[in-house]
Amino acid sequence: MTPELLSSIAAALISLAASYLPGFAEWFAGLEARRKRLLMLGLLAASALTAYGLACAGYGTLFGLALTCDEAGLWTLARAFVAALAANQSAYLISRPARKEGHARETSPHAG
Repeated sequence: MTPELLSSIAAALISLAASYLPGFAEWFAGLEARRKRLLMLGLLAASALTAYGLACAGYGTLFGLALTCDEAGLWTLARAFVAALAANQSAYLISRPARKEGHARETSPHAG
């Protein structure tokens, strides 16, 4: 599994949780837009750094992660992070529920 694919999957799951996971979705909806964006950025950075940490600890191969613990791995991680940002925003725009009042969807609260 490529780091880009893994990061994109993690980003989509984080976005779906922000839309539908009971408790978290309600809490997330109550945040101001800037805090939502920063939280998403932080969660995505944490997932990317976790993947790199797994690779450096020697556990990356257990998950089929094609990431090395060197400079080339850092550049791969940077590309994966950008892919994760794109997947996160796309998944949120596609998956978030419509407002209950039946009004049109508003601008993405965690879009950049």
